[in-house]
Amino acid sequence: MPPRWPRKPDRKDPDYRKIDDRMNFAVHVAIAATINSGFWFFHILKSTTWEWLPWLTASWTGILLVHLIYISAIANYSDPSKST
Repeated sequence: MPPRWPRKPDRKDPDYRKIDDRMNFAVHVAIAATINSGFWFFHILKSTTWEWLPWLTASWTGILLVHLIYISAIANYSDPSKST
């Protein structure tokens, strides 16, 4: 069952921005896992080695880690209209 939002979605709403960023992160993790697992699957089946594959996986993992740090520690989800 998809998540339900109790009010009209608005990007200005800090709670909506926070959940939207986390859902985008989850999509990015799913895409990375799908593509990387596919590459590793075919890498194992092939007799030749793909020497670039560990670098791709490590780089993609690093990008996902930076994304996670941003949404969990750096992003400001406070309501700008309530600042005084």
